[in-house]
Amino acid sequence: MSDHRCRLCGSDDLVPILDLGRMPLANALLTTGQLAHPEPTYPLDLAFCETCSLLQITHTVPPEQLFRDYLYFSSFSDSMLQHAREVAERMAAERHLDRTSLVIEIASNDGYLLANYAAMGIPVLGIEPARNIAETAIARGVDTLCEFFGEPVGARLRAEGRQADAVHANNVLAHVPDLHGFMAGLSAVLKPTGVAVIEVPYVKDMLDRTEFDTIYHEHLCYFSVTALHQLTTRHALRLQHVERLAIHGGSLRCFVTHAGAQPGPTAEVEELLRQEADWGVKRRDPYETFARSVQDVTRTLVDRLTQLKREGKTLAAYGAAAKGSTLLNYASLGPDVLEFVADRSPHKQGRFLPGVHVPIVGPEQLVLRRPDYVLLLTWNFADEILMQQDAYRRLGGRFIIPLPSLRVM
Repeated sequence: MSDHRCRLCGSDDLVPILDLGRMPLANALLTTGQLAHPEPTYPLDLAFCETCSLLQITHTVPPEQLFRDYLYFSSFSDSMLQHAREVAERMAAERHLDRTSLVIEIASNDGYLLANYAAMGIPVLGIEPARNIAETAIARGVDTLCEFFGEPVGARLRAEGRQADAVHANNVLAHVPDLHGFMAGLSAVLKPTGVAVIEVPYVKDMLDRTEFDTIYHEHLCYFSVTALHQLTTRHALRLQHVERLAIHGGSLRCFVTHAGAQPGPTAEVEELLRQEADWGVKRRDPYETFARSVQDVTRTLVDRLTQLKREGKTLAAYGAAAKGSTLLNYASLGPDVLEFVADRSPHKQGRFLPGVHVPIVGPEQLVLRRPDYVLLLTWNFADEILMQQDAYRRLGGRFIIPLPSLRVM
């Protein structure tokens, strides 16, 4: 479904920024039997709202189609596990959480974050729409509702007396087609004295670093502090504090409270709003510069890989992630260039990347087959992966990191 009205403010003043063409769903990994059948593809184009500054894609794939059976398990990333542990320990200490508290996570995946609270004896509730992943969380002892979160779920939990002292929403707000229903549900489920911790990829980092591979059908919106400030204000919520994080190529961690709660907004919120205004968050220039840069970095990558193939080098990839699907499909890099893509998750091994049909294998294949170069699709976890694959590197293997700028490790 295509919508040319802004998802935040409803304006029809959307400016086309980047058209990536028709793409398959980035996480719709294929089985061998599916390779012979046509793949559905959908428009993937980016637009900018001059009224409220929200960057967004204009085509919405129904959430049921995207998330009911999902193959991304957060627990297969050591960096994500550490990230989750640190924020849970911090929140438990700062908010004085104990056995009388409740922590809710929206889009809780396999319970990787909430398990840290549960280990401290703090009651938890996960809300996760993917049936297979919710079952994994429940099996590890994390109480989980298998539902899409929105106003009805938030209202029901409040009526049941299940309001939260802390709500986590990590990398889910960008996935939500109904932003206002989500925020209304958040307001309902958050105690008057509670805090929501919302993490989103930061649009300024994405544009400044040409991180276009974060664009796929699951990511409907790309947030600035300016846009988040407007969104929370519309729902009697307050953007109380914001921190910039390095994770995922640059993210925001936003602390959101009810509008009347204390303390008030920190100086960091006002400073980031000022910086964004100076940068041009409501002007076309940064967005149009980004679109031109996408063409340049893609051309540079294709030229480099083409040259290596001419020299007789063998090439593979690492990380069967959604961002890799966007990059490979946009650059038209398939099995004629890449022999395989290695990934730690057994849920992905034996399948094929959508669109380009590169086979997914276990990471041990790097040592067994020794490709000369490996394109690191999950470059946002480069340090972790380079350390894990030290044996391959000691055998002479090299990693090509495509973004933010091309480099060989």
